[in-house]
Amino acid sequence: MIQLIKPGINIDFIGKRKIAISISIAFIIISFISLALHKGPRYGIDFVGGTLIQLKFHSPVKIDNIKSALMSVDISKATVQEFGDKSENEYLINTESLILTNQQFQQALKSSLKAKTNSDAEIRRVEKVGPQVGSELREKALLAIFYAVLFISIYISGRFELKWGLCGAMGAILIASVYFLYLLKVPLTALIIIALIITIVFFGYFELKFAMGALLSLIHDVIMIVGCFSILNKEIDLPIIAAILTIAGYSLNDTIIVFDRIRENLKKYSKEPLEIILNKSVNETLSRTVLTSLTALAVVLSLFFLGGGIIHDFSFALIIGIVVGTYSSVYIASPILLAFHNTGKKRK
Repeated sequence: MIQLIKPGINIDFIGKRKIAISISIAFIIISFISLALHKGPRYGIDFVGGTLIQLKFHSPVKIDNIKSALMSVDISKATVQEFGDKSENEYLINTESLILTNQQFQQALKSSLKAKTNSDAEIRRVEKVGPQVGSELREKALLAIFYAVLFISIYISGRFELKWGLCGAMGAILIASVYFLYLLKVPLTALIIIALIITIVFFGYFELKFAMGALLSLIHDVIMIVGCFSILNKEIDLPIIAAILTIAGYSLNDTIIVFDRIRENLKKYSKEPLEIILNKSVNETLSRTVLTSLTALAVVLSLFFLGGGIIHDFSFALIIGIVVGTYSSVYIASPILLAFHNTGKKRK
């Protein structure tokens, strides 16, 4: 087995937990401020509906000239942004209105762009999504993330704390409640937030420390990815939701490796303080964690730099997720175990 890190290493990860958690809290606050300033995430055409047109010019052009050309064909409210590598001279046009993009319209658009930019334009892609479809896709994406996080937390609790029945009953009640209230037209975002808060309270009350660590770690990772996209003003569409769900699975795998070693060491070093056991467990799995992360990161970086504009944001989300997922399994999941262990001792 390849080992990038020598056996017996003893880095004080748990001792630096307060610094790491402070950095995470600061970034989460910045993310929420960014989301508030932007009035929520910047959703792509998949979620808000409208028309997307991808253009390629034969020479460099100015965005203002493209907007002027759009005005000439009665597209007044549209955003224009560079797409992919700057040298490719490609642009994306987004408008919330549904445009009749027939052959006559495309020819008129090309003529207008030629007149305003002095460059021939090629229409490479046209996508249209109705507002009702976009709204339904947005709601289903939120539900997908919620169910994934909830089921992962239940699985962790059952595997490490052997309370399948208790967590299964709680999960069934939460899912049924969310679905019922959703049918009654209660706002889905509020429902999911309330359900997650109830889940956290439930895990805390029954002292399901491993499940709590996994749940808060996954919530942390999702907020980090959404926060980065909000700060950079990038669109969130269906491929980004797929990336978030992929990272949830990746982060869970890393967390389970650490949790497995913690469980083994709790039996082996039962008389040692939990802080020492956690630190030993993280260090013992560090080589595998780093090797797995670097291997995954190498593939995703290849997609980011060589995959083209279509999957640029998708691969960017995966890059953030791999880094954050590795970080959270060390600095979020494990310290949460320690925090709830200390809280339990104080209660007793």
